[in-house]
Amino acid sequence: MANQLLSPAQTAAALPYARLASEIEALLKDHTVQVPPRIVQSLHGGGSLFVMPAADSRVAITKLISFIPSNPARGLPTIQGDIVVFDVATGQRLCLLDGPTVTARRTAAVSLLAAQNLAPCRNDSNPGPLLIVGAGVQGRAHLEAFREGLGVKEVGIASRSPASAQTLVQHAQSLGMRAYVVTDPNAALADFTLVVSATPAQEVVLTAHPRADAFVAAVGAFTPRMMEWSAEVCQHLARTGTLVVDTRDADHEAGDLLQAGVAVNALPTLADVVRQTALWTKRTNVPGSSGGPIFFKSCGWAGWDLAAARCIVRSSLFEALDV
Repeated sequence: MANQLLSPAQTAAALPYARLASEIEALLKDHTVQVPPRIVQSLHGGGSLFVMPAADSRVAITKLISFIPSNPARGLPTIQGDIVVFDVATGQRLCLLDGPTVTARRTAAVSLLAAQNLAPCRNDSNPGPLLIVGAGVQGRAHLEAFREGLGVKEVGIASRSPASAQTLVQHAQSLGMRAYVVTDPNAALADFTLVVSATPAQEVVLTAHPRADAFVAAVGAFTPRMMEWSAEVCQHLARTGTLVVDTRDADHEAGDLLQAGVAVNALPTLADVVRQTALWTKRTNVPGSSGGPIFFKSCGWAGWDLAAARCIVRSSLFEALDV
């Protein structure tokens, strides 16, 4: 199946969330991984073109996607594009993956891995409940990931679009979850120990403080200009909680934190947590010591897409697919 394009359904089938989270953890411990800074080309009309290469000792990828915030009004996806996967030894193109599907699933799997390591309720028999703010593609992916990887059984959905919120509620119910629409996410924060913010991030949506025992995955804002959480909340979290970023790229991309004046370059990364580096273990505000919330800020990284490619080419489904 070399040189073939996997459909969105085939791409998704080859990337179970729990297995992808495990592959991401393995990638963070793999010292052969190389990920140069991504190129972001601004487009007329407010969109962006992203070029994101990455490689390890066996697989190389380049992700090429467009991000057009105004596309939902046109009935089109916000993110479009592909991921090209190469064999490092031969240079042969192995396959092309559906870019939006990989983006959704690897982002949710990164949040899942962070929650598995950091969420105060991660070892509970019934973790949660989970609040998802934003009922789009990322909201759906995170719902599925936290159900599969953490065993979350209850979810509240908040969205600017009541129809979108209800659609995601119905999807959660079809998976056997207790699900309902939340009309005021700020008031609801007091009731949820797991929170995912996955809004379009064109303006501040969340202005209330998460619970002291909450884990928050903030994924909507992934450029310096974007934001979901207010500056006051981010400053409060920096004082009272534990802030972790996905990678060092967040130093110049974590819009919520940067606009709040938080010293992002001093924060530990998910790799620090997974590897138990000194930057993580020597901090005084590690989970459980301060009693404050855990705030995981995710901005995206081509390494996550490389992990997805690794997951796929190592899968038995890779050889079995007839495309």
